[in-house]
Amino acid sequence: MMSENWDEIRTAFQVAKLGTVSGAAQVLGVHHATVIRHIDALEGQLGVKLFQRHARGYTPTEAGADLLSVAQTTDDQFSQLVSRIKGRGEDVSGELVVTSLPGMASVVAPVLAEFQRTYPDVIVRYLTGERVFRLEYGEAHVAIRAGKPPQEPDNVAQPFYSQSHALYAHKSYLERFGHPEPDQMLNELRFVGHDDHTNRAPFMRWLYERVDPDRITFRASEVEAMIQAVLSGIGAGFLPTHLAAGHDDMIELMGARPEWESANWLVTHVDLHRTPKVQAFLTMLKDHAKDWTCAA
Repeated sequence: MMSENWDEIRTAFQVAKLGTVSGAAQVLGVHHATVIRHIDALEGQLGVKLFQRHARGYTPTEAGADLLSVAQTTDDQFSQLVSRIKGRGEDVSGELVVTSLPGMASVVAPVLAEFQRTYPDVIVRYLTGERVFRLEYGEAHVAIRAGKPPQEPDNVAQPFYSQSHALYAHKSYLERFGHPEPDQMLNELRFVGHDDHTNRAPFMRWLYERVDPDRITFRASEVEAMIQAVLSGIGAGFLPTHLAAGHDDMIELMGARPEWESANWLVTHVDLHRTPKVQAFLTMLKDHAKDWTCAA
């Protein structure tokens, strides 16, 4: 358990030693809400109360005192490790972990490739998926997230770009089923959509609000599968405009609209935001984004 929950244990150790959430937050360099969240998570997993809460602060219970004793040696070793890591962190080397939705790989991967050519000592890990990676637990250095602005108190969220979408169909689909008149598209096209009809992507909301569900004849649980279905001619569907521009066989049926745009955010943890490695990658990523046809 120690290796999996050290962030929470280290937080509880500081609270036990200092007696207050604010004191622990100051020492750890985190928001006080993070301290409370870590303690609640640790107590929930252990099934015991580690502290008695009172007006003057937090007093360790018997279990909390045991934790304080055991954690002392580990904290000393952890502090030595942090010093070594910080020493290495002054140059651009080691691992860089970046996350995004799978559909962004076509624009993010080339930037990562150039970053690694520029900084050959960096090991790149590019993790794509639908889930939100927790930066406060060190799961990633930089996250590119879509949708509403991230609200985690310990994270730095910067507006990145708005990805435009339009409705397309492969020419092979139109050869089989014909090209409907503009006012009949929603009634005659066979659509590719998300399997979850409550999906919050703006273009998916628009589609499900206007199209008979029977017209959505191919449904997938991941955006990448939807994209491949449209590119394969299974049905009409929404694609990022920069992606469709690279496929000559894709026919635009409805042009990009503001209400179909997906806002994207660059998210970093406050403790890593100013490190040379993260800043070097953010600078390169923003520079490339100026040339993306999908950039606002």
